[in-house]
Amino acid sequence: MRRLLFSFFFLLFSLNAFASSILIPMDADGQKNHLKAYGITYWVLSKQQKVQWLLNYRGGSFLLPDGENIRKECQIRGVSYEILSDAQTQQILDDIASPSQNQEAVVLEKAPKIAVYSPKGNQPWDDAVTMVLTYAEIPYETIYDEEVLNDKLVLFDWLHLHHEDFTGQYGKFYGAYRAAPWYIEQKQEAEALATKLGFTKVSEEKRAVALKIRNYVIGGGFMFAMCSATDSFDIALAADGVDICEPMFDGDPSDANYQAKLDFTKTFAFTNFILERSPLRYEFSSIDMTDRRGNVPKESDYFSLMDFSAKWDPIPTMLCQNHTALVKGFMGQTTAFAADEIKPTVLVLGENKINGEARYIHGIKGQGFFTFYGGHDPEDYQHRVGDPKTELELHPNSPGYRLILNNVLFPAAKKKKQKT
Repeated sequence: MRRLLFSFFFLLFSLNAFASSILIPMDADGQKNHLKAYGITYWVLSKQQKVQWLLNYRGGSFLLPDGENIRKECQIRGVSYEILSDAQTQQILDDIASPSQNQEAVVLEKAPKIAVYSPKGNQPWDDAVTMVLTYAEIPYETIYDEEVLNDKLVLFDWLHLHHEDFTGQYGKFYGAYRAAPWYIEQKQEAEALATKLGFTKVSEEKRAVALKIRNYVIGGGFMFAMCSATDSFDIALAADGVDICEPMFDGDPSDANYQAKLDFTKTFAFTNFILERSPLRYEFSSIDMTDRRGNVPKESDYFSLMDFSAKWDPIPTMLCQNHTALVKGFMGQTTAFAADEIKPTVLVLGENKINGEARYIHGIKGQGFFTFYGGHDPEDYQHRVGDPKTELELHPNSPGYRLILNNVLFPAAKKKKQKT
């Protein structure tokens, strides 16, 4: 019996002595909390330790340095992990490096500093990104127009745009909610802020903010946007110097024939779109597929993630890491993007070909990157004003939310020189 106990403790000692890495599996069966796994990875990076992101290996697993503090943190947060020996670690890396495998190990170097662009009065559950960052325990700072116009974006590596309307039309809520107290209050607050910042119109102030964000991306920033912050941002850029707002929004008539004055060369992702002129319609332009997609049953509303070469296209591969290639669809003011109005230089990462729509797209602008993701909340199919927040404790393995967190870690990747 004594000899058996000695052998058992010797085995434990041997495993610990040769354990060099912690594997955070991200496949469907190996991970019990995918969302918090990103938080563990971010936490390790914040301790000035490097992580390897194993693209296409078990759902995009993470390889962390071994340490008792990391093991304990995984246990506290309920994240599944595996202890690997030196030999096991090297074997995995050798297999991934093989030219026959569509896999790659990407080094994550530092925790990116994150900013969420959102009005100060908004509740945290008004925005899917804010919710998932909080749930994953990834720190962020909230900024808004004043900080953007005062050039505070340079302090951050990654910027998320809240479900904002950059056109100055107050989210196109006029038709249904113009008499609602919250709409009247938000309109007054927006007008007061524009005046404080030296603008005569909210539309002019929002366009100035959009231009600052554009310059941030061109200078090397990472920008992620969801729902109406995607198309309204590009519309604001295309309409630079053009009044597209009707009198109920800015107090004076719109420019005559403003559609013909749009400059699509200024946009990030979209081209040749037609603006929605009616102030009574809850829609910005033809970019959005919400009404054009027909009556898609919720049960069959899915989009598929594209498959990229991990070794040759690591960036889009990173952004598509998941434990499934089929993701549940979800609606928003901007649900999906018309495929024929996306610029040819923009990569489609997720699509529903049957509906002719893209759900998840990515592109390069100057030295920076942007990602647009259609829909409001990946686990709330048709979120409406006043609906209760999503409880992510009920969705710890959400594929739709994983796509958001892929973008959060993307700026941490070791930079390679872009090909010219």
